[in-house]
Amino acid sequence: MFGFEAGDAALMSGWMLYAIIFLLPFWQEDVAVIAAATASISDAAPTSALVVVILAGLVASDAWKYWIGRLARRYEWAHKFAEKPGVSIAGDLIRKEFVQTMLTARFVPGTRIPTYVAAGFFKADYPRYVVTLVFTAALYIGIVFSLFHALGAIAGEQAKFWLPIGAVVLLVGYILFRWLNHVAKHEGPMTPMTKEFDHPMPDMPGFDGNPYEKEEGDEASDAKADDTAVATPAFVAPARSEQHDQTIDKPADKRASGGGV
Repeated sequence: MFGFEAGDAALMSGWMLYAIIFLLPFWQEDVAVIAAATASISDAAPTSALVVVILAGLVASDAWKYWIGRLARRYEWAHKFAEKPGVSIAGDLIRKEFVQTMLTARFVPGTRIPTYVAAGFFKADYPRYVVTLVFTAALYIGIVFSLFHALGAIAGEQAKFWLPIGAVVLLVGYILFRWLNHVAKHEGPMTPMTKEFDHPMPDMPGFDGNPYEKEEGDEASDAKADDTAVATPAFVAPARSEQHDQTIDKPADKRASGGGV
């Protein structure tokens, strides 16, 4: 994947390359951007097309994570994502500094999933969420592509090999550093491994015995059923009047009298 040569890339159809670049963010976003930038400096495909494809892949891979958070307010199977470490801290930051938090999550590996799930769980505005995703992803792509092209112009042909390798080593080194901090219990906020900074969310659906939310259609149906139950009186059999009983008994009395004569 890294160190593309023009001849090697020629063996791969353009659509296949674009498909791989688009799908890579669903596995690991930073590796996907590094791969796209490497393909760009290797002339494997037009830079403009690669930018569009990787941007679409990043946004597509993150846009749905918001709805995991929204579903966590209604369903037990999705609620487990809201219970993961880092979501409570991300929720606090999302409500206070939405754009800054989304920007931090874009540039700090390991913070994106709890941030995006928290955005949905705490009901951030979805159009604003998507716009911010596009903005932060475009900024991230622009910086990485610019660095690769600038360093590639200095290093020349060798940059096709050592630039992606160096970027991946830095990424792995950063993840290893965070993991070692976790092992040493020097945990920081906004990381999936956070424990010390997480806090209870007693007012949120599904926590501390709080009921899950219902969909608007379900709530309307329940309200209609309650109104119907109140408006419809229970069936009561009509009481038989004494006069009605006497009317029914009179013919029998007369027949009894006639039979005596």
